[in-house]
Amino acid sequence: MRISRRATLAATAAFLAVGNARAAPPIAIVAAENMYGDIARQIGGALVCVTSILNNPNQDPHLFTTSPSVAEQLAAAAIVIINGADYDPWMAGLLAAQPASSRVIITIADLLGRKPGDNPHLWYDPAAIPDLTAQLTKTLTSLDPAHASTYAHNAQMLLASLAPIHAQMAALRAKFAGTSVTATEPVFGLMAAALGLVMRNQSFQIAVMNDTEPSPSDVAAFENDLRTRQAKILFYNSQVTDDLTSNLLNIAHQSGVPVVGVTETEPAGMNYQAWMRYGLNAVEEALTQA
Repeated sequence: MRISRRATLAATAAFLAVGNARAAPPIAIVAAENMYGDIARQIGGALVCVTSILNNPNQDPHLFTTSPSVAEQLAAAAIVIINGADYDPWMAGLLAAQPASSRVIITIADLLGRKPGDNPHLWYDPAAIPDLTAQLTKTLTSLDPAHASTYAHNAQMLLASLAPIHAQMAALRAKFAGTSVTATEPVFGLMAAALGLVMRNQSFQIAVMNDTEPSPSDVAAFENDLRTRQAKILFYNSQVTDDLTSNLLNIAHQSGVPVVGVTETEPAGMNYQAWMRYGLNAVEEALTQA
């Protein structure tokens, strides 16, 4: 069979187009927090290069200081993901120092309609990751339409992997809604609310989060909740411990109140889904024995 010159040229052009698409460098994404970087990797796969700034689960995120390397990473980023709601305000200065009209900034607080003053630990809101997934998939498809089907497939797989987590949340809510709990900081607050748990000592938590001293009356009320077991769980930020937190942990242990540690950074060796399952399993175990 004779192949026309026109057909040969068309085939060659198509081959070169595919080769060029494959040879394109990965899209650079910088996430202020590593749980969002993890989601970006799950959606983008080998087509993206992700850097997470806050990525040490053993470090207090509030003590983070920027470095020249962070500025360099942001300068090269096509997409930046930030939490917002005043959780990572240092990002604003870094982005202003590295202006780029083509850079896309995705702010989780904006996706969820949250503002400064709201609980900023947004990754514990069950809507955060689905909303991020939708927005990031749309953005990646716009920047790299040749791989739209890959991004869509990966997004569908990610959302499917969240379904068992949401089912576990619904089961816990059906069984334990209305149960009183407390916390040293409001880190787990959005998830606790989604589970229908009643969070006590919130003024204490806000004071600690804002790095101010809780009032003596707030401290006394917190200690009483533990000693009388009005609170069935004590959540504490395992990345931030001090004398006050240690004292509350001791009272909880002495009073038989289960203690559940939570973190502001995705732990090493876990993806977002495993991290959430770990936390929910800890809550279920604690409430079952309470």
